[in-house]
This record gives sequence, structure tokens and C-alpha cells, in this order.
Amino acid sequence: MGAILDASKVINGNFGQVFDQDGNWLTNITGCEATIEIGLEEIKLAGTRWLGSKVTTLKGAGSLNGYLVTSEFIEKAMRVMDDISSPFVTELVVKLDDPESFGAYRVRLKNVTFDKIPLINYEVGAIVEHELTFVFSGAEIMDKLRPTA
Repeated sequence: MGAILDASKVINGNFGQVFDQDGNWLTNITGCEATIEIGLEEIKLAGTRWLGSKVTTLKGAGSLNGYLVTSEFIEKAMRVMDDISSPFVTELVVKLDDPESFGAYRVRLKNVTFDKIPLINYEVGAIVEHELTFVFSGAEIMDKLRPTA
């Protein structure tokens, strides 16, 4: 029988932070998600009914949710509309560092490009929040969670 989970070691999302490529903490971000979709091709195998799988593609996608404080990222994403400018490409570092957990967990997302431009979205009487969706190619884990002795 395995050990019982120490609930105090479960990571609390309150300690999540997102940093831009210059190391600036994006304090208005309240949520972040990034996933890598693995594309597989089916491979027929001789002598068996089982199908094999071959990894053929990787696709990174994600989103940032938060309070609308400035139009900085919207303006940068809008560069794609200018015929002479290249699209805005950046990096993001996402960090979870709950002091009660086993340790920090940071992921670097490379070649981040926003794939939608949220121009305006508001409701009278409500705090304005926004979602920035993006694609990326390349990621690395910068810190690993390690149990403490």
C-alpha cells in the first residue's frame, strides 16, 4: 500500500507567475495554460492486429487570462496587420512556487506568437478581463519539483 498524500504539498495556483522575455512579471495575469499536442501516425505492423504509433508532429498552444491593465500585448499582436512588420514573437516563463510544496516549477515557452487579437471586450459594472491565446514551438522545464528530506 502506498503512502498517503500530504495535502500541504499540493501546489496552490495563487503562487503562479508569468514573466515576459525581459524578465518582467506580468502581474495582471491570473491564469495560464500551455499544452503540447502530439501528432501520431498509425503504423501497420506485420504479424499482429495491433497498430503502432509514430510521433510525427508537435503543436504547442496556450492562453493567458487576466485583468486588462494596458493594451501593450494587443498592440504588439497587431503588428501582424502591418505589411512591412514581422509578427510579434516572444518568450514566456511560467512559474509555480508554492512555499509549502516541494519546490519551484518553471517552464519556458519559446517562439510564442499570439493567434487572436482581442481588441475590445467589456461589460458595464464589471472588471475588464481578457484572454490572450497563443501558439508556441519549443518548451523547457527550467526547475524540477523535488521532494524535500
